[in-house]
Amino acid sequence: MTEESQNEKLRQHFARRVTTQARVVLDTWQKIQDNPDKAATWRDELAIATDKLTRYARRFDMADHANAGERILQALRDWPSHQPLTDTLAEHLEAGFADLRCTTRRQTDPADGAEPQQYRRTPVYIALPNGDLAARLIRQLEFFGFRASAFHTADELIEACALNKPETILVDVNFGGGPNSGISMVERLQARHETPIPIIFVSEDDGSIETRLRASRCGGEEFFYPAVDPGQLIEKIEAYTHGNNIEPYKVLVLDDSKAQAKYMETVLKKAGMVAHIITDPMDIIRALEAFSPEIIILDMYMPGCTGMEIARVIRQQDKFHSVPIIYLSAEEDVTKQLQAMSLGGDDFLTKPIDPKHLIATLHNRGRRARSLLALMIRDSLTGLYNHTHTLHLLEQEIVRAGQKDEPLCFAMLDIDYFKKVNDTYGHPIGDRILRNLSMFLKQRLRKTDHIGRYGGEEFAIILTGTGPEGARQVLDNIRESFSKLQQPAGEREFSVTFSCGVACWQPGESSQALCERADRALYKSKGNGRNQVTIACN
Repeated sequence: MTEESQNEKLRQHFARRVTTQARVVLDTWQKIQDNPDKAATWRDELAIATDKLTRYARRFDMADHANAGERILQALRDWPSHQPLTDTLAEHLEAGFADLRCTTRRQTDPADGAEPQQYRRTPVYIALPNGDLAARLIRQLEFFGFRASAFHTADELIEACALNKPETILVDVNFGGGPNSGISMVERLQARHETPIPIIFVSEDDGSIETRLRASRCGGEEFFYPAVDPGQLIEKIEAYTHGNNIEPYKVLVLDDSKAQAKYMETVLKKAGMVAHIITDPMDIIRALEAFSPEIIILDMYMPGCTGMEIARVIRQQDKFHSVPIIYLSAEEDVTKQLQAMSLGGDDFLTKPIDPKHLIATLHNRGRRARSLLALMIRDSLTGLYNHTHTLHLLEQEIVRAGQKDEPLCFAMLDIDYFKKVNDTYGHPIGDRILRNLSMFLKQRLRKTDHIGRYGGEEFAIILTGTGPEGARQVLDNIRESFSKLQQPAGEREFSVTFSCGVACWQPGESSQALCERADRALYKSKGNGRNQVTIACN
């Protein structure tokens, strides 16, 4: 290797470090924009990441990155630590980030004026020997709001993971050229991280138990043999990345001791849970209605009543029938503990309580309760709300819109020519399209919106606080973007569109009438040529 080629390789190495750090900064800023109420807590993280970027860029003579970083740092000096982010300051920061985005643009990024990327906080890394397949996966992943990067060597991937730990890694077992060289690379990689990175392994020619065991032992969550098409891989990547975004458990605590209640509140909040504390048993009904807990903790013995009596009252309400109830007491008599659990309780913890034991119990009960609830209210194929629960949510949102005098829209979507897709490519491909659309909608709609599978290839969306033009714009953007997504079917690819009808709620209107108007607007879209959004007439 000549001195010139060595210098060029070194320059490329340093350039990767700078651009990788720039994307860490951009992801942190995206996180702040997505969660403005938590901006103050991430201000220092953003400052540290930007300072690191600026120092790297200066050291490696990357002036554009250094200038963008300095502009951001200058704006950050006007943002005191632990203080809210003002609109004026956000505008100043955004100017610096606009410069950084331009300097960090990749070949696969959209051109100016194209739809902006909706990056997640952390990236997905791809290590496949087939460069064409890797590029195809990146394009598909970016449609679903992921930031994905492909790597050509093990050293590049390990270095990138050291700078920015990925959400998931997709890797071929033979990445690097030799038998099981991809697994060897992952073993080295995992040894450098305290918590393992979820790995999805693929293999074209080795599905032996020995290879599968070795892959599993180094963090392999999935093993595909023979390798699957991009659609199936994206579904698995979505499953592992989406699973990391766990909403905190809502825990209601009833304890007549104010000191014990305060202690419980501190322990729960430190564990990242949302706690609601009451000390008067007579407040239990109001607390249940206002807080809607996922887990309930009851003291066994209180003035005026027992925890067992409160549990029986709670269980008499259908909507709280499956909420886990945990008793707290100094009672050590096993017979009495079992009797208490037979009267509506799910677990029994003895005082004094070990905080670690308490939190572990709450996590176990919370996970199980959420799983059972999901089976009751969610569609098994797409993970969206089922027909019945969607209508229940619509009823609730209509009441809320009437109380707050806010707009509310209900939309119905139907995939165009879906029967033809099933007849041409088969029902497994049709099912994948349904899952793809569900992921697409979840990525692009707000958490305050509700998405359901209405039946077959029909979807329903409840857009809270949204008027007709706002609903049209949002759904039209989604429709246009989804029509550009290439659906893989073996060696072929094809695109799919959907039609949409939107009805805006009118004061005094029932949920049934609102659904009927949205349905008529949907059929009007289909009658006018499909692949369009129609707003229902009042």
